[in-house]
Amino acid sequence: MPPSTIGGINLLHESEKRAIYARYIPTALLEKYNIPPLTSAAGYNLLQFRFATGSTDVEMRLYHQVDFPDPILYAHLTDTLNGQIHVLLYILNDPDSPRFNVDKMPNGSPTKFGTLQRNIAAETEALEAGLAPGQVRRGLRLLGQAIEAFEGFVTALGHDMYFVEPLYYHNAVIFERYGFSYQVGKRLMDSIHAGFQSRGDLAAKLDGSTPFRQPEAANGIRKRSWAIHDGLLDEPFTNVTMYKRVGKSAGINTTPDCKW
Repeated sequence: MPPSTIGGINLLHESEKRAIYARYIPTALLEKYNIPPLTSAAGYNLLQFRFATGSTDVEMRLYHQVDFPDPILYAHLTDTLNGQIHVLLYILNDPDSPRFNVDKMPNGSPTKFGTLQRNIAAETEALEAGLAPGQVRRGLRLLGQAIEAFEGFVTALGHDMYFVEPLYYHNAVIFERYGFSYQVGKRLMDSIHAGFQSRGDLAAKLDGSTPFRQPEAANGIRKRSWAIHDGLLDEPFTNVTMYKRVGKSAGINTTPDCKW
């Protein structure tokens, strides 16, 4: 029988692993950048993996050209304890947009997307340029196609649902809008929305003390996310896990009447 888990796929020969994992790359992305067949010699170096035999996770990087500093697609998947697929991180980068070094300090040390340490100057520039926390470049606006391709991959493995780990507040809101529900964290999301209402505890903290805490942040998903990333909750945005049933939408909205 074909494997149904990341751990099972990772036991296969490298060529088989590459072929299976390549299935969740959206076709629109390959066409947009005229990427050659990923099984060909020309495409081989554009698609890079970390998928050691015996491991239960995989990291994938797809580049639109060799030696470009950032992948157009980065994904990190793992198995849950009961063998479901769990997306730890999924990033789509527009290589033609300006880069903001929010992922590293001026001395080159990593920030782990601002969760370990923060490059405040780069983050301020990213905020002003319209990016959300964690983005080094503008996104590609292909998440809908990416989810469709990923659900085909999940279905081929014999699953009808999968899990994601939103790294930031805005990620959770975006996943809601694409039909995801909460395994853990909906109460937190509801409390955050309530806190940003007039006279709410979070709105009261938007005192302009940093570029990320301007009063108007209460009314927008992206700027709310920056404020939360800036420590507005007095704790990290963690312990939020979401899931989606293939082909179905949960219809959840924890941010009614709030724009991006």
